[in-house]
Amino acid sequence: MADIHERTLSQAVPELQGQGLRLGFWDPESDAHLEAWHRGLTDPDFTRWNTPLKIVRDKADARESLRSKAQGTANGSSVSFRISDAASGTTLGHIGVNEIDRVLRLARVGYWVLPEARGHGVATRALALAAHWAFTGLGLHRLELGHALGHEASCRIAERCGFRYEGTLRDAMFAAGRHDAFRDVHLHARIASDPEPPGARQET
Repeated sequence: MADIHERTLSQAVPELQGQGLRLGFWDPESDAHLEAWHRGLTDPDFTRWNTPLKIVRDKADARESLRSKAQGTANGSSVSFRISDAASGTTLGHIGVNEIDRVLRLARVGYWVLPEARGHGVATRALALAAHWAFTGLGLHRLELGHALGHEASCRIAERCGFRYEGTLRDAMFAAGRHDAFRDVHLHARIASDPEPPGARQET
């Protein structure tokens, strides 16, 4: 892979494939991608545990949000992957490698899965693929994963993928649906030298 400083991140990032999944890219101008993105960010389970800086309420908000994600990939600050079934191409969810700090070789990961895809290990498999690439392809040293206190499903996913629990951050994220109140966050992290969980390797 060419030096990431010499190319835009969008040029340097491959599509990832493995464990029955494909991690590709969101197309902000695709109506099908827009529909999936809108459903994902307005799903009650998502809004219970996540409050974006700009809350998505309608398709126009969703389009703006998708375009922002594409811009983040283009300028090297983040990578947003569309999780899809490798065989059918059906969109299953999203996983992002966010807030990339090239100096500290650090980033934060986040993900969501559409309701019909839950219960099949999609988030676990996608996180394993994305983390493996972030360490070996992007050359990061540390990945952090934070989730709202009480989100046990996300806690289990993190642990299965080798993200150790490191502590509770007080008032570190917005409360559900609000920008004027806060809640605690469980912080998990994995570093490049940690043992790689079974099945985490990717095909590209």
